[in-house]
Amino acid sequence: MNTQRFMLGTAATLAALMGSTALAQDGETITIGGLATLEGPFAAPGEDGLRGVELAIHEFGGEIAGHPIEFITASSDGNPDVALESARRLVEQDGADIMVGPLSGSEGIRIAQYAKEQPGTTFLNGGSAAIETTLVDPAENFFRFNTEGAQWTAPLGEYVVNERGWDNIVIVSEDYSFPYAQIFGFMATYCEAGGTVADKYFTPVGNNDYSSVIAQLPLEAGEIDGMYVVLGGSDAVNFLSQYAQMGGQLPIVGGTNVTDQTVLTTQGPARELLPGILSSGPVSDNDDLEAWEEFKQLYRDYYGDEGLPSPSLFASNYYTNTKAALLALQEVEGDLSDNHAAFNEALANLEFTSPTGTVSLNENRQATAAIYINEVVEQEGGSLALEPLERIESVDQYLGLDRETYMELGLPSRENPSCPS
Repeated sequence: MNTQRFMLGTAATLAALMGSTALAQDGETITIGGLATLEGPFAAPGEDGLRGVELAIHEFGGEIAGHPIEFITASSDGNPDVALESARRLVEQDGADIMVGPLSGSEGIRIAQYAKEQPGTTFLNGGSAAIETTLVDPAENFFRFNTEGAQWTAPLGEYVVNERGWDNIVIVSEDYSFPYAQIFGFMATYCEAGGTVADKYFTPVGNNDYSSVIAQLPLEAGEIDGMYVVLGGSDAVNFLSQYAQMGGQLPIVGGTNVTDQTVLTTQGPARELLPGILSSGPVSDNDDLEAWEEFKQLYRDYYGDEGLPSPSLFASNYYTNTKAALLALQEVEGDLSDNHAAFNEALANLEFTSPTGTVSLNENRQATAAIYINEVVEQEGGSLALEPLERIESVDQYLGLDRETYMELGLPSRENPSCPS
């Protein structure tokens, strides 16, 4: 978990990256700290998330208004305490002016609260998507330009009932704040459309043995129409592999992370179950949106075989948050005086085109943006990708409700929401 430093604002580095021969360095260096999970089951998503930060800095030429950008990184493992320790090191020891991260939901809640202790640092989310991060007592210097877990899944719930006719499912999920958000969004519209949830099964992050859960699951459709799986990284791969090995054929709806490129590139038994899975989220590999095509090309040109076949949602989210920081820095010409007052105001009012379209913030500094309903398809050559079925514009934090009505729903948990048969 040592800090790594990358001076992307030096002429020598940029000459190698971009073929440039000179760079203005007449201002003080601005240090961006990147925090991601580089250990544990979410290591692959974390690695691609930091690619997104690096890519945004590269796109801006490694400097803003004559201020060289220094990029330093630190690792977490999905544990909020470890994330806080790493954030403290980046800010208090290594002097990060701007923090981008973390990746995991409960980490994000912790870092957003830590931001209140550090008014001289601006925090932008990385990929974490727990609801509470920006909804509950939000920090004025914490900004999330990616949508969160409930926004990602709300469109999918009613789609499953209305378009696929599923009205009785079981849920298998990791046991922490982000999956609760995913289930909350999904069930908000699924239950309203007449669906019921027969059972929920929660497992710890980093679980390697799912046999006790699988023993309680149907292996094919019958009274139960399908299974909503809310797992990520190696947890998703391990569960799907073991379910396939047990002969499981129950149709699957995936939480957003189940169908991310960090999972779709896996080999082995899990791959048998991936084609045909429905999911929803902030990206779609095969979307023909010009901004997404340009982002994919930028990613492929920069990372080549080091990267994934298509940028993961983590690369997209970290890139979007970093690009927001760089655009706002550009607007204020790198001015971070007065506890970043001008910079933070620029961020709060920023609206720009992300890889998936227009993104803006609400009063909680939480993004409103488009969401996709996707299906996993096998492409020519055998690779798997997300094919967009629908694009829903401007999904907001309150899921189309007024704030008071939304807040009455309560915060997500194992029990909330509930629509038993």
